[in-house]
Parts: sequence; C-alpha cells; structure tokens
Amino acid sequence: MVRYSRGSKNMLTSCPVGAALTYRRLRRPQVHLGVNLNNREPLIAPQYSLADLLDLSGTVEELGFDSVWVGDSLFSKPRYEAISLLSAISQRTELVMLGTACLVTSTRNPLYLALEWATLDQISNGRAILGACMGNPEKGVRREFEALGLDYKKRANIFEEGLQVLRALWTDGKVSFDGEHFQYEDVEFYSGTEMGPMMPVVTPPPIWVVSNIRLTGDLDHSLARQRLERSCRRIVELGDGWMTCCRAEHPEEVVEQLGYLSRAAEDAEIDISRHAISYQVTMNIGDSREDADKAFGSYISQYYPELSQQMDLSNWGPVGTPDDMIAWFKKFQEVGVTHFICRFGDLDQFGQVERFAKEVVPALR
Repeated sequence: MVRYSRGSKNMLTSCPVGAALTYRRLRRPQVHLGVNLNNREPLIAPQYSLADLLDLSGTVEELGFDSVWVGDSLFSKPRYEAISLLSAISQRTELVMLGTACLVTSTRNPLYLALEWATLDQISNGRAILGACMGNPEKGVRREFEALGLDYKKRANIFEEGLQVLRALWTDGKVSFDGEHFQYEDVEFYSGTEMGPMMPVVTPPPIWVVSNIRLTGDLDHSLARQRLERSCRRIVELGDGWMTCCRAEHPEEVVEQLGYLSRAAEDAEIDISRHAISYQVTMNIGDSREDADKAFGSYISQYYPELSQQMDLSNWGPVGTPDDMIAWFKKFQEVGVTHFICRFGDLDQFGQVERFAKEVVPALR
C-alpha cells in the first residue's frame, strides 16, 4: 500500500518560526466550533436520510455551535450538492454561519458561482463562508476535470483567477479581467433597470482558502517551499482565512505553514490576525479508543474509498474517549487554530454531535 508520507519533524528549522509565533500571539482567544453535516453520508447510510441531515442542522444550532458545513464532489465521491443544501439549511437556522468544506471552485464558472453564492448570502442574511479549494490529488478528481474539459495540471491558475473574479464581483459589483483562463470586460449583474447590481449581503463574503501542502507526499524541500510560499500568498491576497485538514498527527505542520503565512502577510502589508485559521477534523467519540477506532476505520473506507488507501487513518483526526478529544483540540488550538470544523466518522451523526456538545465542548470554552 502506498501512503502519503509526512514531512520530518525538523522541518521547523527551515521555516519562519518566529513569524508563526507572532501569529499565535495575535490569534483569537475564543475557539469557534462548527459541524460538517456529512452530505455524502445519506448516500451510503440508509439510517441518515437527507431529511435527517436537514434536521441535524437545526440541532447543531440549538446545541450552541457556531457554524454548519457541507462538502463538495462531482462524481468521485458522490453527495448532495453543496450550495443547494446550504440554501435549504439557511431556512432551518437563524444564527449559525453556513460554509463549504470545501467547494472545488476551480471546476465552476466564476460568473455563475458569484451569482449563486451572492444569492445564498442574501437568503441567509449574510451568513455564508466560502471554503474554496482547487481539487486534491485523487485520480477521481482528475477524472472530474477531464469530464468538464478542464486541464487538471492548470487547476492552481484556474483557482486563483476564479477567486479574483469572485472578489471583484462581490466587492465592486462588476469585473474586468484579462487572464489565461477567464477574460471579461465590464461584466456585472445589472442591466440598468434594476435597483442596483445583484450583490451579497457581505461585500465580499469571506473566503477561506484551502491548503494542504504536506498531504501530497514526501516532497523535495525546495518544491515544498515553493508550494508553501505560493499557497500562503494566495491565502493572504485572495482569502480571509486558511482551511486545512489531514494533519491530525502533525501540529508542527500547522506551525510551519503559519510561519510562511505570516511572512506572506508581512510582505503584502496585510494584518494576518484578521484571518481565520480553520481545521476540518474527522473524528469518532467512543467509550474506548478500540471501539471508536473500529467504527471510524469502517466509516472512512466507505466515505473516501480512494483517499483512505493513501493516507494514514490517524491523520484524519482523533478517535477515542471525550478526554482524548479534549486533549487533541487543545493541542491544535495552542498552535494557532481558531476555527474547528468537526466531522464525525460514524453512522450515528446525532449521537456523536450530541455527545461532543455535552462531553467535549464545555472543556474547550
């Protein structure tokens, strides 16, 4: 079995650690907790229907969580479509933020996406957070790009250009853009007869940019550094936050990238303390580590049939007792994570969410 290996623990000696420590001193003191509703699970678990998923969104709000999230995939990991679901959830909830973790924006036309997301932001009264990614290294994702007539190898450029178009439309109401993949001249959602251009409530809605540099294998140091620097410039200049995952055994990787992120923010003269640092963690709470681990492994193999064979189970997130969960969350909060997106690797979504709220959350707040 081929697995993605991780960077060595001494990687910190070559990254701007001082900048990372500076960020940690500036980070928000309060932890923000959200729940990923697992919009793929209704297709693989008959006891968790689409109606149950919508009901769970209300339960999450009642339990005092800060946000609800859904994922995205075209056909490599089929699931209910993210923006449609968030639109429905917006009518079941009033307070929680609504986000994608994460939306593959590089496979979407930015004009249509700008309109769809602005509409979601309007009907949710400004509660939408766009967690945006360019697509991971799975073969299934490559096939999605091919089916859509897109060049997978150019997805980073497509991603960056698309985010620029989105931010322009959401900020100024119009866009002129001359890129490699998108060319527009004075495009706006306004014909002259409306009261004004179609805009979101929040101008622009927050974008949390995904970056998981160490996920893709044992990279050459110089290549890893190039990718880190580019991804951090992207996060700072095109986003309002950083979203990551799949490094549950490696908090030092978060510290490493925060160092590069702080350096990029300094170069761009942007206040990094305003950026959210979010981590999507997949976990399972049980009466013992053995019980939780067994349920978790079975779940992940169904949810991610390809990626589960390529990444150590331990890097998805913690499994075990409530005390195990508390220790893990405190460790990652200490290194700089401000927002956690909690996804439960179990067929009993309601039971896991309720147990987490009762036995873990009080120790974190």
